[in-house]
Amino acid sequence: MAAAVLDRCQIQPSPDTVAELTLPLLHFDITWLYFHPVQRLLFFHLPCSKHHFLEVIVPELKQSLLTTLNHFLPLAGNIVHPIDSGRPFSRFVIGDSVLLTIAECNKDFRHFTGNHPRVSDEFYAFVPQLPPAKNTSDAVILPVFSIQMTLFPEQGVCLGFTNHHAIGDASTIVRFIKSWASVNRFGDDSKLIDDKSLPFYDRTSVEDSEGLDSKYWELVKRTRSVEPRRFSFPLNKVRATFVVRRDDVEMLKSLVLRRRPEMHITAFTMTCALVWACLVRAEAGAVPDDEPEYFCFAADCRGRLNPPLPVTYFGNCLAFVKAESTHGSLKGKDGFLVAADRLGKAIQKTVYNDKGILDGAETWPVEFRKLIGKRLFGVAGSPRFDLYDADYGWGRPRKCESASIDKDTSMSLCKSRDFEGGLEFTLSRPKKKLDAFAAVFTEALRTL
Repeated sequence: MAAAVLDRCQIQPSPDTVAELTLPLLHFDITWLYFHPVQRLLFFHLPCSKHHFLEVIVPELKQSLLTTLNHFLPLAGNIVHPIDSGRPFSRFVIGDSVLLTIAECNKDFRHFTGNHPRVSDEFYAFVPQLPPAKNTSDAVILPVFSIQMTLFPEQGVCLGFTNHHAIGDASTIVRFIKSWASVNRFGDDSKLIDDKSLPFYDRTSVEDSEGLDSKYWELVKRTRSVEPRRFSFPLNKVRATFVVRRDDVEMLKSLVLRRRPEMHITAFTMTCALVWACLVRAEAGAVPDDEPEYFCFAADCRGRLNPPLPVTYFGNCLAFVKAESTHGSLKGKDGFLVAADRLGKAIQKTVYNDKGILDGAETWPVEFRKLIGKRLFGVAGSPRFDLYDADYGWGRPRKCESASIDKDTSMSLCKSRDFEGGLEFTLSRPKKKLDAFAAVFTEALRTL
C-alpha cells in the first residue's frame, strides 16, 4: 500500500452534551448483519502543504467531526452481538469513539481521480479498517465506523469511510457525510438544525405487524462468522468508471417506450439494463444460453411504509428487488430490451406493489441466500444519494469511489459529476473481463 500513516486518534462525541443511546436492530438491519463492510472514498482537489494540512485542515476536520458525531451517536458506538441468546442491538455509551487515521500519499492524485482502468488494490491505501471486534463473556462487540484522511501534498485530499452495513444504509451514511461536510464548511451545526436534517431514531415508528424482526433473526443468526472476513491481496482486478450522458439516457428511454409504452422507466433502470446486457454479451460463448442471470438491488422504502418514515430515519430501510432472465436472452440483439423489461417488472412487483413494498418480505433472506454461487449482478449506490454534493469548504469532490464493489459482483452507480442529467458507474473486474465489457459498452452507445 502506498500511504504512510501519520497519526491515529479517537474522536469522541462531547460527553457533557450527549447521552447513552441503545437501538434494537430491526429486520431491515439484521439482513446486513454478516455482510462485508461498506467502503467509500471521496477525493478532493485541495493543493496544500503537509504543514497546512496538519496544522489547519486536520484540526478543523476533527472539530467538525466531533460536532457532527454528537448528532450521529450510533456511528461512534458498537453493535452488541449476544453469544447465546437475544437479538443484536446498537449501543452508544459515554466514552465510545470513532477511529480516525491521518495518512500521506505521494502518488499522482490524478491517477486515482480518473475514469481509466486502475489496479483495484491501489485504493486500499486510503480505506480505513474497522477496529477488531472485542469479545466479552456474553457478547461480541463490533465497531461500526471508521474514517481516514489522506493527504496528497500540493494535490488533494481523500476522505475514506468504512461502515458496518447493519448500522445504516446508503441514505444514513451519505446523510452523515453531507452533514459533516456542512458543519466543516459553515463552522457549526446550525444549518443541520435549521434544515431539519438531524437523524430520526424512533424505531417504534417502524411497523412490524408480520413479526419480521423475529423471523429474520431466526433465519440469519449465526449463518457465518460474526466478525467481517478480511480479504487478501492481490485482488487481481482493475476498476474503471463509465459515463452515460443525458442524451444516451433519452435515446434508451425512447427505444424502450416504442416497445413498452406502459412501462415506468427512469435513468436508473435504463443504465442498469444497458450494463447488465453488455456484461452478459461480453461473456458470450463462455456460458450456456439457458443459464439463469440475476440482477438484484436494494430500494429505499422509507417513504413507502405504512406509516411512512421520515427521510432522516437512521438505520437500514431497504427492500429486496430481484430481476431474472437467461444468458441467451440477454446476450441477443434485443438483450437491452429484455433487461429493461425484467428490471421494470421486478420494480413494479416490489416497489409499486399494491399490497405494499414489504409484501413477501418474509422470504427475502431465503431468496437471497439461494443466489449465492449463481450468476448474480447488482448495483451499489443510487443517483438519489449524491456524494458529489458533499462540500467541506473545498468545492465538490473530484471523484467518488466505492471500494466495496471489489468484494462482490456489483457496480457502483451515482449521478455524473461532469454531465448534467447523466450517470456514472464503476466496475471492478479482472482486466480481461473489464476490457471485453468496455468494448461492448462503447459499441452499444455508439449504435444507439
